[in-house]
Amino acid sequence: MGQFALSVVGRDRPGIVAEVSRVLFELGCNIEDSTCTILSGQFAMILVIAHPKFTSAAEIDPFFDPVRKHMELTVSLHMLKEEEVSREKGFEGKPYIISVYGADRPGIVYSVARELARLQVNVTDLNTQVVGAKDRPVYMMVLEVDIPEGVDMKELEREFDKIRKELSVSISVRPIESLEL
Repeated sequence: MGQFALSVVGRDRPGIVAEVSRVLFELGCNIEDSTCTILSGQFAMILVIAHPKFTSAAEIDPFFDPVRKHMELTVSLHMLKEEEVSREKGFEGKPYIISVYGADRPGIVYSVARELARLQVNVTDLNTQVVGAKDRPVYMMVLEVDIPEGVDMKELEREFDKIRKELSVSISVRPIESLEL
């Protein structure tokens, strides 16, 4: 069975999900995993799809040409190797939410992400947004992360204190209570 990563980007409008999923349905593809969002008026969607017969992205790609043209979308597709696809989490750790707020300025994402990477903390979701008045924009960032067992949380807080002072931002870290379905 071929598995593929499909990405779709374009100006947000109603019907994008319907058109993309229609093509996949008509081809007999199964949507195994997906996410979508709107960023500054741009719709972005990433899907992992599977098909029992297709063995290359080139076989599927032309079927998206009408959607590309009609909906003015950038659609890209690439085949995934079997070892690249897993329903299991690829990284062990305890889930946390990290929230960052402050005056909008370059370097906020990088400073926090750099420290998390240094400690081998895996970022599983990241959302950023500028809110507030045009003359006083506030930058908001919310990260879902998996923090490995061996990470010294006091060290993480000390490093975040440095970022708080350097960038004049507020940073909070709190555990996520896990729910099993």
